[in-house]
Amino acid sequence: MANSSGSNGDNIIEVKEVWKTYRMGDTTLHALKGINLKIRRGEYLSIMGPSGSGKTTLFNMVGALDRPSKGQVLVEGTELNTLNQRQIAYLRCHRIGYIFQSFNLIPVMTALDNVALPMVFAGLSKNEYEEKARRKLVQVGLGDRVDHKPLELSGGQQQRVAIARAIANDPAIILADEPTGNLDLHTGTEIIELLKEMNKEIGATIIINTHDHKMLVASDRVVDLSDGAIEKIRNRDEIHIEEGTIAGLGIEEEEGK
Repeated sequence: MANSSGSNGDNIIEVKEVWKTYRMGDTTLHALKGINLKIRRGEYLSIMGPSGSGKTTLFNMVGALDRPSKGQVLVEGTELNTLNQRQIAYLRCHRIGYIFQSFNLIPVMTALDNVALPMVFAGLSKNEYEEKARRKLVQVGLGDRVDHKPLELSGGQQQRVAIARAIANDPAIILADEPTGNLDLHTGTEIIELLKEMNKEIGATIIINTHDHKMLVASDRVVDLSDGAIEKIRNRDEIHIEEGTIAGLGIEEEEGK
């Protein structure tokens, strides 16, 4: 197995010998098999692998969306298994921002209200969350779309709203699950660039769960999973991406496909 440790610097997430096992009748399925991974504070990490490789399960572990069958997940030095449901809810609200492939916006609410929702849960006053939500929408380039509802926005604009919502409470960690999966090449590239900007501007650690090779262009490291285990970890200088191609393979995509 590849060496999965980060540097000796500040690790914001540590996954230690994590197993996830599901039982279906007489069958036992090991979705994760002793994963060890250190994620550095402020890095941009991509988790890649085919369907069934365990990338979604690992994503859920580091995002406090699920618990391991065995092993430990530490976020900012705190082991998640030691937290009660209220503490987990606080972590999800204040320290982790989530972005999903299907956007998960509330269709009857405006962009402003969608972005403000996490701030409402965090206890901000109406004046505070409305002002801050406007700032976040300006930050993602949607300052002129605050009163638009999701169905009045393009796919790329909806994902920008989702990103603004993810950074609403200034999280230390942003988790993005297939964030370009429903977008064309041009729009997907814009979202990648925006996420990298968020990584630089607010210093958030960004973890991308993807099978989309064009997402790798912004990555500091790529974790390749296979059959529930880490196959290898590639550093930035080992990731070969050429403009207009997928993973440097020379397979050109037409814009808009």
